[in-house]
Amino acid sequence: MPLFDTAASSPAELEARLRVHRLPEVGPKRFHKLINAFGSASAALSAPASAWRALGLPSASAEARRSPEVRDGASAALAWLERPGQHLLMWDDPTYPALLAEIADAPPLLFVAGDPSILERPQLGMVGSRRASKPGLDTATAFARSLAGAGFVITSGLALGIDGAAHQGALDVGGQTIGVLGTGIENFYPQRHRQLAATMSAQGSAVVSEFPLDAGPQASNFPRRNRIISGLSLGVLVVEASVASGSLITARLAAEQGREVYAIPGSIHHPGARGCHQLIRDGAVLVETVEHILEALRGWQNIASPAAAFDAPLPTTTAASHPLLDLLHAAPHTSEGLALSSGWPLPKVLAALTELELEGRISSEAGRWFGRAR
Repeated sequence: MPLFDTAASSPAELEARLRVHRLPEVGPKRFHKLINAFGSASAALSAPASAWRALGLPSASAEARRSPEVRDGASAALAWLERPGQHLLMWDDPTYPALLAEIADAPPLLFVAGDPSILERPQLGMVGSRRASKPGLDTATAFARSLAGAGFVITSGLALGIDGAAHQGALDVGGQTIGVLGTGIENFYPQRHRQLAATMSAQGSAVVSEFPLDAGPQASNFPRRNRIISGLSLGVLVVEASVASGSLITARLAAEQGREVYAIPGSIHHPGARGCHQLIRDGAVLVETVEHILEALRGWQNIASPAAAFDAPLPTTTAASHPLLDLLHAAPHTSEGLALSSGWPLPKVLAALTELELEGRISSEAGRWFGRAR
């Protein structure tokens, strides 16, 4: 395994790219502009400030080229790359993810902790609320398990809530998952998911970031992070989101990038479902089962058929009776408890619960479902 996985022609050029990457007010477009104008990062760093100004680069960028912070940050990144399992992918490297390279503002580089090869595998983005409900978390976990088991890499943002449930669901079945950070890999946020990220890196999955290793959690970083989640993926599934959720930004970016957008409906009384309902009104694919996604994406690879339980139709019921309703009239249950008691896969349980709730036949409180009076 080489020290770095980039198309930089020499260690000196790699260091120069790392320095350019750290310059203030130099994002992907300006990074590419500099390389295209001067032929290399090394030449760009050596060019006079007037040449930078002629390209429309701000004075702050040119003046910071030789600052200790920029130089030391690049040296620290080189040292980070010397450790096993830590990589850097450049946009002109043959192993740079092909789907991500298609987007207009592809990151000029990606730091990767874990296995960089899985960034080329078929991925499905999964996003949703940081303050997800218990049913929403159950849904994310169940869908991630099934999709990972069917051969997809699950890509998300390692945030609290739906993101974490999606990553963990993939790991639960021995699948692979990619976490895209809105901070530098060495300045991890949120801290509560540091162990989850470490487990992902150690078990054949990956954590990636376009930001310098020590970059902190600035608000503007997270919309930028979202375009990478969608850019890496064949489609994006929104599990639970309010109308103000950042997940809707990811969905919009996915649509702009030509990716499919999927949304799981919820109760009309739940604020966390309104973002998904908005997406469905705007043209997202309404998803009730894993099969809805697999049918749309099966052509991308030889995806294994899902378990037969997911293909089977729901048992026939009458308006007066329903297997889950009978269980709930006997005693309150969690979603997982209903799956265990009924023998149904959890995604089917969750879909049926949604229908029963919309019909006003059940209600949810403190993570448990209750049958309403007959």
